[in-house]
Amino acid sequence: MNTPPLSAGDRALLARYDTPTICNVIELFDVRPRHSGYMDGRIRACFPEMPPIVGYAATATIRAAFAKAEGAVYTSLDEQVEAFSAIPGPPIVVFQDLDDPTVAATFGEIMCATYQAFGAAGLITSGAARDLDQVRRLGFPAFSDGVNPSHGYSHMVALNVPVRVGGLAVHPGDLLHADCNGVSSIPNNIASEVAHAAADFVAAENVILDFLKTGSKDVKGYSEARKECLRLIAELGQRVRVHGVSVS
Repeated sequence: MNTPPLSAGDRALLARYDTPTICNVIELFDVRPRHSGYMDGRIRACFPEMPPIVGYAATATIRAAFAKAEGAVYTSLDEQVEAFSAIPGPPIVVFQDLDDPTVAATFGEIMCATYQAFGAAGLITSGAARDLDQVRRLGFPAFSDGVNPSHGYSHMVALNVPVRVGGLAVHPGDLLHADCNGVSSIPNNIASEVAHAAADFVAAENVILDFLKTGSKDVKGYSEARKECLRLIAELGQRVRVHGVSVS
């Protein structure tokens, strides 16, 4: 990472907002195309009722269709959690399932309990989940591409390598924000500014929402509320782009 990690306060601030709001605020900085930077609809929250998570990617690849050539299946788990100490904030474990199609679950209760005990904020996989009742009871957020009752020959192939999950390239240390709406990365160089701009973005949207809550059917009043919302968002965009780097 070329920029300092976020403070705990800024991470907590990001976690107050849902992932769509974070995506909307990132757009204002004009640092990447609007159709990039987030995982596609294949990756869904296993527990949509859980609040947003914010953390740094601890990446790995996994395979379950073929037996591991040597060693115990879960020997890499020790090495993986030991590496959490090098991450500048709460890890979010991100797995790319190398099997196509997925043949078994990436994770279950034991893995999630282990990750949680070593400080992870959640887990994201392009593969499948299992032990959903048990993991829900742990209160451990997880995201997957489906469910499978078996772990097959599950074993980690590589740790802390670039992966592709839900169409998004994720590098070790990438900052991620995830909730029931999906998963987005946050560019590290604007992460603090995103955290602090979110409140202003929400306030701008509330101009419309507050008008609608009045029950008024005045189209002119609604149009004025929309214009004021857009004006506030445009002003916010102008302010934050001072700190951003435009896409070439």
